[in-house]
Amino acid sequence: MNLPPKVTERAFARLAEINESGDARPLRVAVAGGGCSGFQYDIRLDQAEADDLVLEGAGQRVVVDPVSLPYLAGAIIDFADELIGARFVIDNPNASSSCGCGTSFSI
Repeated sequence: MNLPPKVTERAFARLAEINESGDARPLRVAVAGGGCSGFQYDIRLDQAEADDLVLEGAGQRVVVDPVSLPYLAGAIIDFADELIGARFVIDNPNASSSCGCGTSFSI
């Protein structure tokens, strides 16, 4: 059985900051075809669907759809605030390679 993705405390904390100013929506992490390496991450605020995996922490929710789940098995969803910018990042053990910006990967 594949391990579900994990969300760091830092990612939940940043999501809580984002949701302070409006209605609290979950962060959707999905995988779609495309990008320079074959697959790309789609990370956005969205509504949860009935068949989503829901990961909860710090009063926040991160959701993953069933189609994306195998591609994100064992992945770590984090938030990075670096000189090049602040963004949610994914450390994906299933990716055999990824592009320089970290939004595209191949398996």
